[in-house]
Amino acid sequence: MAIIVKLDDVLHARRMTLTELAEKVNITLANLSILKTGKARAIRFSTLEAICAALACQPGDLLAFDPTIPAEEG
Repeated sequence: MAIIVKLDDVLHARRMTLTELAEKVNITLANLSILKTGKARAIRFSTLEAICAALACQPGDLLAFDPTIPAEEG
């Protein structure tokens, strides 16, 4: 997928664990893990908003587009 999820980098910069973030945004650890590993197929704006609020960041800090990676078919 051409969208890169940089959640791990932002968490590291904030010295926060995935478990701590899950508690702050009231999202299951499993769902955040899927997002962090780049396996998520979609994300709700409300979820993105909650993550950005908890991490004091912008959506662009969490997501990037890499045109050199082919888009998945399906």
